[in-house]
Amino acid sequence: MSGAPHIPVLLDEVMAALNPGPGSLVVDATFGAGGYTRRLLGAGATVHAFDRDPDAIAAGRAWGEVSEVPPRLVLHPRRFSELVEGLAEVGVASVQGVVFDIGVSSMQLDQAARGFAFSSDGPLDMRMSQEGESAADFLNGAAEEAIADVLYHYGEERQSRRIARAIVAARPLTTTGQFAQVVRKALGYRPGAPRDPATRSFQAVRIHINGELDELHAGLAAAERLLAPGGRLAVVSFHSLEDRIVKQFLREGAGAMPAGSRHLPMSGPVGEPVFEKPSGAIRPGPEEEARNPRARSATLRWAVRTAAPARNGPFSKGLAA
Repeated sequence: MSGAPHIPVLLDEVMAALNPGPGSLVVDATFGAGGYTRRLLGAGATVHAFDRDPDAIAAGRAWGEVSEVPPRLVLHPRRFSELVEGLAEVGVASVQGVVFDIGVSSMQLDQAARGFAFSSDGPLDMRMSQEGESAADFLNGAAEEAIADVLYHYGEERQSRRIARAIVAARPLTTTGQFAQVVRKALGYRPGAPRDPATRSFQAVRIHINGELDELHAGLAAAERLLAPGGRLAVVSFHSLEDRIVKQFLREGAGAMPAGSRHLPMSGPVGEPVFEKPSGAIRPGPEEEARNPRARSATLRWAVRTAAPARNGPFSKGLAA
């Protein structure tokens, strides 16, 4: 693990949204380094923490709350799309709060060997669960058109075809440094530019390898099923693709008609609202951005669960603006 401290983003705002108290049951769907969980435990809540990264679960097992009787921290080495199944295994059918911190964690970014970042050279991996297809497997084996589609749809990269051609021409790629250099060369990057052009491509490949957007859809639906009336859902996202999904999910859950688009036709009648009081986009203030650069792209949205039955889906995919 990196020696750099993990700083949870929008921590005070997330806790205000969840409003945890002694005896409340809360799910931290993205445990990571446990920043939200520590504050939840400090408020007296019992926390069920999910993470598909075995390193995060291994670190959490050293916490004292795991060994309390009964435990106030219960760890689940699972994807957050499996919230319902994981909690059912320990006899939990409903909770008072669920929090998501979507995307790659600081502890993953800080480890060069995990291959998530181009700030330090490492194996071209990017797997949150440390199993299955790696970024190198995809970039070295996929067709040029498939790579271009991933870069365009998940990185919103307008030069996706040019980059895909360069990737295929440079194969095999084995390190993050090689991948970043191919992207930079394809786009004519000049050192000192305000934003490294490899950022969008790294985001896109990471999202694809980990199935992150499908996971988000499934995780939000699972949270809706688990939250008791009056329970609270809080979601922190870090780019527009994620935030669009969360915004649409909460709007539709609060009774808004699903928006149509060229990708997704207008849905049918809206049922009884399953969420109330959905917040707008909550952004970090200048002080938090100054002490934690990761916070600059963060957006929090939250809402309160009603007593209406959970929706059965399908839900809009957040493609409409």
